[in-house]
Amino acid sequence: MNIKALWSILAAGFCVVLTTQAVQAAGNEQEGKKKFYTCGGCHSIEGYSNAYPNYHVPRLGGQQQNAVLSALQAYKTGDRKHGSQPQNNSMQGNADGWSDADLADIAAYVAIKKLSTESNVITGNPSKGKEKTSMCAGCHGDDGNVLDKDGKLLNQESPRLAGQHEDYLIKALKGYKKGVRKNPIMNGMAEMLSEDEIKDISAFYASQKGLTTISD
Repeated sequence: MNIKALWSILAAGFCVVLTTQAVQAAGNEQEGKKKFYTCGGCHSIEGYSNAYPNYHVPRLGGQQQNAVLSALQAYKTGDRKHGSQPQNNSMQGNADGWSDADLADIAAYVAIKKLSTESNVITGNPSKGKEKTSMCAGCHGDDGNVLDKDGKLLNQESPRLAGQHEDYLIKALKGYKKGVRKNPIMNGMAEMLSEDEIKDISAFYASQKGLTTISD
């Protein structure tokens, strides 16, 4: 058995644990809509890009509630960084001003948004990327929408990847590969990927229908 197949099995087992143990984050969608105003300046503009390093600000509409809450909490504690310098870490600054209950409200609002049919800019090879995603499917689903073959939710923790901006996915995978982002499964998987594989996998997920930009 090769190492990628082994990681695929480990990841699938990890996601089974998430499915059986996770409890959906509590949150008030209407309150979250009010609080999302601090996020809209970047996340409600389709095609808006982070200045440095340059990549598209991620689409959030339809993202998994627990995945959003987990990311916001990581920014709040400093476990996840946005900018390369402390003074540029705007996500930490935004998240730090909210309580955990506030963050749960924002996550709940984000999660209820309808999925998108928006097109995406693709520079990699989606076909080659699809060939490399078997080790990702156990957590993220065959097309990145976190659904099994019967259309049921695989787990409540894994982020939806379908429809996300390609360059943002590349940044995230490179972050896991370098250890800047911390997740034992993702760190191990990304470490095995070449630069071209990262680009093609990102192209595949970006080419699928899923996440949307929140415009209201």
